[in-house]
Amino acid sequence: MPLIRTLVCCLSLVMSTPPTAPSVDIQGHRGCRGLMPENTIPAFKRALDEGVTTLEMDVVISRDKQVVVSHDPYMNADFCTDPAGNPIDKKTQKSLILYEMDYADIKRYDVGARGNSVFPEQQKLSTYKPLLTEVITAAETYRKARNLPPVSYNIELKSEPSEYNKSQPEPAPFCDLVQAILREQLSPERITIQSFDFAILQHWKKQMDTGKYPAMRLSALVSNLRGPEKNLEELGFIPSIYSPYHKLLTKKQLVRLHEQLIQVIPWTVNERSDMERLKRWGVDGLITDYPDRAKDL
Repeated sequence: MPLIRTLVCCLSLVMSTPPTAPSVDIQGHRGCRGLMPENTIPAFKRALDEGVTTLEMDVVISRDKQVVVSHDPYMNADFCTDPAGNPIDKKTQKSLILYEMDYADIKRYDVGARGNSVFPEQQKLSTYKPLLTEVITAAETYRKARNLPPVSYNIELKSEPSEYNKSQPEPAPFCDLVQAILREQLSPERITIQSFDFAILQHWKKQMDTGKYPAMRLSALVSNLRGPEKNLEELGFIPSIYSPYHKLLTKKQLVRLHEQLIQVIPWTVNERSDMERLKRWGVDGLITDYPDRAKDL
């Protein structure tokens, strides 16, 4: 009997102790776009220094089938400079399509020396659009040299149905090219694949279900007003993560998504007050251009 009473007492103590508040996954958007040139190796290193738990990035495909870390499928006039040192012109930027360029030529363009006027805190430095394999290698080498903990990688496949076979491959070859890189460099539990194009996620899910790809997290990126129910119906399966624009998320939606065991990680959250509010609501993470503002959240 004394033993039983002790066990009951211990069980009551465990059940009455409030659970530890879940940590918030801080994802550095394009590395840390507010502080360093976006989607570049210096940006990912700085994000690691700022303590992110996930490196968020975008990938596109070059003409020679290389997986390039870039948000835009072209050379953006806001910050790109051509090999001769001339700023890219707004009128011609969309003619410089990465899918029509070999990576050796893409690398000759500078994407950081001019800075970005939208992000006045961003450091100006000469750098280029790297390959996905370069980013992972550089990030892993950097964090290990500084005894930093392992981080996750949230990789967005930049895809639009209207651009299939124009500025990008169709979903199947696009996914295969990305997975071929990831298979060689990262364990699946450290990877999230996200996209606004649900055809990308549907294809990736199918490959996981058939065993062609290993199981990993899939995240549905959302920027529309249709609400989670309609978006999930269109997606056709329950993703690991629902990732809406943060101003479209309501607390009620968050609760309903959690009831379906779906994590919620909104984007792009740059104001500290919004970060604190979303944490109070119970989001599982947030994507930010300024991971320095999320410290001690």
